[in-house]
Amino acid sequence: MFGNLRDMGIDLGTANTLVYMKGRGIVLREPSVVAMRTDTGGIRAVGEEAKKMIGRTPGNIVAVRPMKDGVIADFETTTTMLKYFIRQALKKKSVFAGKPRVIVCVPSGITAVENRAVLDATLQAGAREALTIEEPMAAAIGAGLPVGEPTGSMVVDIGGGTTEVAIISLGGIVTSRSIRVAGDEMDEAIMNHIKRTYNLMVGERTAEELKISIGSALEHEAGEEIDIRGRDLVSGLPKTVTITAQEMASALHDTVASILEAVKVTLEKSPPELAADIMDRGIVLTGGGALLRNLDRHLARETGMPVFVADNPLDCVAIGTGKALDNIEMLRDRRAYGQRRRAR
Repeated sequence: MFGNLRDMGIDLGTANTLVYMKGRGIVLREPSVVAMRTDTGGIRAVGEEAKKMIGRTPGNIVAVRPMKDGVIADFETTTTMLKYFIRQALKKKSVFAGKPRVIVCVPSGITAVENRAVLDATLQAGAREALTIEEPMAAAIGAGLPVGEPTGSMVVDIGGGTTEVAIISLGGIVTSRSIRVAGDEMDEAIMNHIKRTYNLMVGERTAEELKISIGSALEHEAGEEIDIRGRDLVSGLPKTVTITAQEMASALHDTVASILEAVKVTLEKSPPELAADIMDRGIVLTGGGALLRNLDRHLARETGMPVFVADNPLDCVAIGTGKALDNIEMLRDRRAYGQRRRAR
């Protein structure tokens, strides 16, 4: 009984990492960023403190995001980051409590090598046992969808590095699509638009703030605008420009179109009975990207199906990963089955 209370589910995201502990809920929510010293290789900061350093570091310090497109881009740094987060989550526990069992969520399109890297990093970070769960399954569980029933549920999880689209029934993923287009691509599209239109260089943080404040999947009411500051590429001096909501919708058009295409392709591959269920129940949006204004309206209009944003979209994957701790045996069986299939 007491052993179970140490166990944790980790939403190891490209942009943010969330840790869920049994009986306590989400205990940690930090950006997936590490600040390192280039001269000694030592760690200067992890999480929120490191994120504040992005674009503001001296030459001997660099702030990096060790996760890219939902997978590990820098193994050593990811292990260090995970070790820090696990230690922070266990801070209030007894030092005699022992190592936790950890479930980490991964994109559904991950390769066997990438999945192994996540497991190895988690074990090296101090886990007694490490298991993985597919992101769309975790998102569906966290959103409260009836994943174990013989009815179709469709979830679209838009994170920082990947968008996961899946149709789930009877506790398994029937059909899915994982694309490496999500929140980071939106930020990049905004940065490129401002660079092309105004010869102005802005950073990731400014682009993200723009996306959150006036970003939209549809062009809507005129008059909504915001002033931003950046570096003029011609003069090299700081400059202020005014960005409108229509510009944001235009800048984000291609990214939103890619997400829509992934939804349509998944629906096309759906068995007819499950497609009928989804027509009745609708599509559920989770992840930070679900908060992009008018995205639900745009998808509903283009697919002809009801689309809903989950009650707590940012936390769905972490909550679902944590709830999966109650079915850890099922995840073990699934891993063993996958290993047997690959061995054949």
